[in-house]
Amino acid sequence: MEPIKITVWNEFLSEKSPKIAKVYPEGIHGAIRQIFAGNEHYQVRTATLEDPECGLSQELLDQTDVLVWWAHCAHDKIPDEIAKRVQLRVLDGMGFIVLHSAHLCKPFVRLMGTVCRSKWRENDELERIWVIEPGHPIARGLPEYIELPQEETYGERFEVPAPDNLVFISWFSGGEVFRSGCCYYRGLGKIFYFRPGHEEYPTFYREDISQLLKNAVEWAKPSGGPHPTLGHYEALEPVKDKFEGRSDRERKHLDLPGSGGKEQNK
Repeated sequence: MEPIKITVWNEFLSEKSPKIAKVYPEGIHGAIRQIFAGNEHYQVRTATLEDPECGLSQELLDQTDVLVWWAHCAHDKIPDEIAKRVQLRVLDGMGFIVLHSAHLCKPFVRLMGTVCRSKWRENDELERIWVIEPGHPIARGLPEYIELPQEETYGERFEVPAPDNLVFISWFSGGEVFRSGCCYYRGLGKIFYFRPGHEEYPTFYREDISQLLKNAVEWAKPSGGPHPTLGHYEALEPVKDKFEGRSDRERKHLDLPGSGGKEQNK
C-alpha cells in the first residue's frame, strides 16, 4: 500500500518569539510532523511561508494527498494565485486539514465562501471537546471528551457554512461553546477544520490530539473514486443528435444575439 503523502504547512512566524520557541523549538510544523514521522504508513514533509512560492508550488501540491495547515497572523501574505492553487487541488481531491486560526486562511475562506470569523479571547481557559459523532472515523479510539487545561477561547457564532458532518463541539470555562470539529466535502476533496492549537500551549504533543489528527488524515486522504466528466458529453445510448450536421458554434449557441461570438463556459 502506498504511504499517505502529507504536507504540513506553517507560517513559522510565532515561533520566532522565545516564549513560543520554548513550547515548540522545532516549530509547530515540526511538532505536527513528529506525529506522523517514523511510520511507513505516512510520508510527511513540511513547508513554510519563507519557502519559495510560500512552500506551495504546484509540483508539491500535486504530490500531496493531505495538506495540514496551521496559521495565525500572516493570512494576507499568501498571494491570491497560490490560495487559488490550493483551492483547486482540494476540489480535485486533495485532503485539507485546517487547524486553529487557519480558519481565516485564504484557501479555507475561498472554499467556504464566507468570512469564517468568530468570537475569541486569550485567557488560559479550560476547553472541553465533546465527541458528538462517535461513529465518525475521525473519532476512532478517542474518549468521550478531551479536556485541555489551557487553550485560547473561541465562541459562536462561527461564520462558516453548516458542516456536512459535525464531529466535535467545545465548551470553555468562560461559558462559550464552539463547533470545533467540522467536516466538509468540496468537489472531490474533503476538509476538516479543528479548533485547538494556540501557539502558547503544548496541544500538539498530546496523544489524544495526535490520534485525532491521524484519524483526520485517514479520513481526508483521496478516496480513489472516479473523476467525473464535465462539459459536453456524448450520449451513451443511441439517441438522435438534434445538432447532427450542424457546426460546433451552433451546438454551443455561440451565434445567438448577445453571445458576442465567444465560447461560453459550460
